[in-house]
Amino acid sequence: MKFKYYNMLLGVLLLASCNKDVVPNLQAPTFDVTTTTSTFKVGQPITFLFTGIANTISFYSGETLKDYAFKSGRIIDVTGGGATVEFTSSLQVGTQTNQLFIMASSDFNGDYSSVAKVKAATWTDITSRFTLGTSATFVASGTKDISDLIVSGKPIYIAFKYVTTSQATNGLARQWFIQTFAIKSKKTLTNTASATPIALTLADQIHAGFQIVDGSPTTNPAISSVTSTRVTLWGPTYRWAGLAIYDPTLPQWNPKDPMYDRSSSAYIASAVYKPFVPFNPNATDNDPVSETWAVSAPITINSVDLGPDYSTPIKSGPAASTLSSFPYTYTLAGTYKAVFVGFNASMEQTKTVVKEMTLTITP
Repeated sequence: MKFKYYNMLLGVLLLASCNKDVVPNLQAPTFDVTTTTSTFKVGQPITFLFTGIANTISFYSGETLKDYAFKSGRIIDVTGGGATVEFTSSLQVGTQTNQLFIMASSDFNGDYSSVAKVKAATWTDITSRFTLGTSATFVASGTKDISDLIVSGKPIYIAFKYVTTSQATNGLARQWFIQTFAIKSKKTLTNTASATPIALTLADQIHAGFQIVDGSPTTNPAISSVTSTRVTLWGPTYRWAGLAIYDPTLPQWNPKDPMYDRSSSAYIASAVYKPFVPFNPNATDNDPVSETWAVSAPITINSVDLGPDYSTPIKSGPAASTLSSFPYTYTLAGTYKAVFVGFNASMEQTKTVVKEMTLTITP
């Protein structure tokens, strides 16, 4: 037992010794950056010269979206700037007309539980402002101003209202698709990296948060859905005796069909037998009149969160060759704070040194 005890003690001491060797005291970077002057012309290559050592170095030019001052995030105040809406749309199947309407509200309370709750808000019909698709080819709506609908201090909601009237009388319901939806501020962000202003998107198709609110019978709901790239609006199924589902001779209605037999080569794992239900001409939900809404989340018009500005890695890791110089060219005149961030890191520690210099870029 003593022998076992001494072996365990020796193992602990060896492990402590190894850990001490593997995790030495991490040294901070010792690098520095210089240039030949602090003033350059637009389009003139600048050579940044490095001395010392840093395992990893990243560069912030000081231009828009590349500014160290906004490394933790950039929020743009667009209060009073107004906004626009745009999207693309297409439709297919069916012949019914006047089914899609674009609506806007500033007083919807966010209750998506029923169409009645949605309609309790004040909605403005803005359909006439947009160009809508007429076929399976997607058509751009145009970028349309909705500044007149913005109420100070309140978010705005955009909705696509879809109405299904009697399909026996007015033709089969059409299937509508809405894509590339965006609400943008009319204000833009000055881009010091190019002459093109940066558009400020308040909400896009993914972040608009559309939800389907269906007013169709629960026994025959509208075939509508929302994905990250598309809103699909389609009415309830028009049920009539000639539909294939009412043909009792179809194999799917036979519980002994090979598709349900695990021992058969014709077995289909996804096939689930359901008893045949004949067409009921007296059912009230065969041809329902209904409304289905796709309603956005509340969209704030006062600010745009662009997230953090990002650096450009110019040296990555201790295995990379020693960095002696780095070239960069500014394309617009202005005063820029160029920032280089050096890191030395281990599993347990990170030590950082930041080097800054102010550069004047003349025309």
